[in-house]
Amino acid sequence: MRVLLVLPAEKSIFNYLVPVTWALRTAGHEVHVASLPRFASTITQAGLTAVPVGHDRDPWRITENRPEERAALRAGVAAPYDLFDVPGSATWDYLRDGMTAAVKGWHRLTNFPMLADLVSYTRYWEPDLVLWEPLCYAGAIAAKACGAAHGRLLFGIDVFGATRVDYLRTQARQAPADRVDPLADWLGSYARKYGFDAGEDLAVGDFTIDQLPASLSLDAGLDTVRVQFVPYGGAAVVPDWLKRPAERPRVALTLGLTATEVFGGYNVPLSEILLGLSELDVEVVATVAEDVQRTLPPMPSNVRMVPYVPWHALAPTCAAVVHHAGAATLATTARHPVPQLALHFHFDQPYLGRKLAEHGAGLEIHTGDATGGGVRDAVARLLTEQSFKARAADLRDEIFALPTPNELAGTLEELTAKHRTGS
Repeated sequence: MRVLLVLPAEKSIFNYLVPVTWALRTAGHEVHVASLPRFASTITQAGLTAVPVGHDRDPWRITENRPEERAALRAGVAAPYDLFDVPGSATWDYLRDGMTAAVKGWHRLTNFPMLADLVSYTRYWEPDLVLWEPLCYAGAIAAKACGAAHGRLLFGIDVFGATRVDYLRTQARQAPADRVDPLADWLGSYARKYGFDAGEDLAVGDFTIDQLPASLSLDAGLDTVRVQFVPYGGAAVVPDWLKRPAERPRVALTLGLTATEVFGGYNVPLSEILLGLSELDVEVVATVAEDVQRTLPPMPSNVRMVPYVPWHALAPTCAAVVHHAGAATLATTARHPVPQLALHFHFDQPYLGRKLAEHGAGLEIHTGDATGGGVRDAVARLLTEQSFKARAADLRDEIFALPTPNELAGTLEELTAKHRTGS
């Protein structure tokens, strides 16, 4: 098959999707990855073939000098997707107005720069299957324009699919005159432009690929294929100190790269947390940006700070970990029987933190409630209460029972044959 992956120019999202993309290549399929021109070097660094489409637009650069907008982006996902956690809880007015604003101020702006060029490329290359990141509706439009099967490839929980299902359910209860659907109207305009029939698949794909186990997922009620998450974080080198066993139980801490690379700093009392953890009889390994390290007070000898270490190499050496509940970080850790403390803040992090705690494989604390003593005490529980490690082992087994990305390739071949409409 010819397979095209379409995604935004976001490294954290791309890294999450690389193993599935490589699995399709090793299964013998020809795979291209389409994104904005500025992202081509990141794609090729992963050994994949880049297709630059459209013209560059960087939302982070646009908001660089707009602190209020940047703070709003950090605080959480925009309406109406902020209510995915409790489906059915939103009023029709909230869903309708939120979706209207999201289409106008978000989906149009992020998809328009690549859309025309992407459609032109798919009509030339004629892929059999297009996989697209859940907000890259340009991928769905381009797939339909050339008759390819298409599906969403998730990078976390299905925030957007669940919201879409909830929107349609609530819409059906309204008077006919009030059943507006700005997302369908916008997607439908491209269906008319490019000469194909609009359908709900433009919003949610022919199918969805979910890389999280059921215990951590949000069931949107859509046609979903689960696959085992395999971590990829870009170029990785195992440092010398990680080649030897830890002398004491190791506790790793990471708050993600986006906190400093995009938002300019961490939103927890980091020095207080590190000092609290140092009071335990453990070795603490914390990934902390170098510019932030320079602002911290001297740390005890059992605290090691590094700017970066491959999480997939570090996590299995740990007795417990503390992280920001990013989907990739949590899922990477969950491949090992290692209890986790989630210090969550926004987007799907609170949901994932709660699901982790409900499963029993860890604990969760909102960053607004995080203190040095609170984190220390939570980690002490993870280290001493054996139920956490047992439940972490159960979560690992659930993940390993899912198909690997290589096994997924065969399923995608069948789904492509089922949904492809091109010649």
